[in-house]
Amino acid sequence: MPDPAPARRPRGRLGPVGLVLGGALSVQFGSAVAALLFPRSGVAGAVTLRLTVAAVLLLAVCRPRLRGYGRRDWAAAGAFGVALAGMNSLFYQAIERIPLGPAVTLEVLGPLALSVLAARRAASWCWAGLALAGVALLGQGGFDRLDPAGAALALGAGAMWAAYIVTSARVGRSFPGADGLALALAVAALLTLPAGLARGGAALLDPAVLALGGAVAVLSSVVPYTMELLALRRLPTGTFAVLMSLGPAIAALAGWLVLRQALTAVEVLATGLVIAASIGAVRVTAAAAPPPGPR
Repeated sequence: MPDPAPARRPRGRLGPVGLVLGGALSVQFGSAVAALLFPRSGVAGAVTLRLTVAAVLLLAVCRPRLRGYGRRDWAAAGAFGVALAGMNSLFYQAIERIPLGPAVTLEVLGPLALSVLAARRAASWCWAGLALAGVALLGQGGFDRLDPAGAALALGAGAMWAAYIVTSARVGRSFPGADGLALALAVAALLTLPAGLARGGAALLDPAVLALGGAVAVLSSVVPYTMELLALRRLPTGTFAVLMSLGPAIAALAGWLVLRQALTAVEVLATGLVIAASIGAVRVTAAAAPPPGPR
């Protein structure tokens, strides 16, 4: 009698795949909503609102204990917080200057580079070349349509995204549950608070601004982090990373629907090349990794 397991397997993965895609949609639409905040609170104020509200919510839910950790544990949490602050600050500065879709396309090069370096295989460098071709198309021979400063900020956000991936793995090994994330968000909120208050000032206390900031925090931090945590318990890391590579396409959709940011045919092709390169690089990394041990 044939094994019925293959027929049930896709159905079993539908739940976690939906969680990952839902989290990605939440992040990108949260970024689009954040762009609506910029005229009222400034970029720095929007970053501060997002991180502060998210930190307060997670600290209230997790109530992490502060004793029983060593210096290395706290150093890892601090580095995670720095990565969160840098990633959010640079990315929000980027989307103030360039459309959301191209910004995420450039940002995703950070995790792509990390995947290539982890694999150390010739095929990985081929995928990296494809990604660079996509970036060259996006620039159209010198970023004549994109603001150069915005493009540079998006690339910087990508580097901080790679640092976020590395530091989050270390924190996950040192702190139970989401305690490390809650503490790192608190660090990130404190780091961005001075600039946020200087730029946003009293506007940050406006009820409408607070409401938008709360929506951004929930959409961009609380909801996606929770969904991703649940998905990773049932989904292979490689599959998870491939789904996350769809970020540029989702960002372009969010920018079009919320901010009315249209993309040219060349920019759509460039985004597709970066997505394809990300998926290919992740598959090469997954093939090179040893099989997981028993849970």
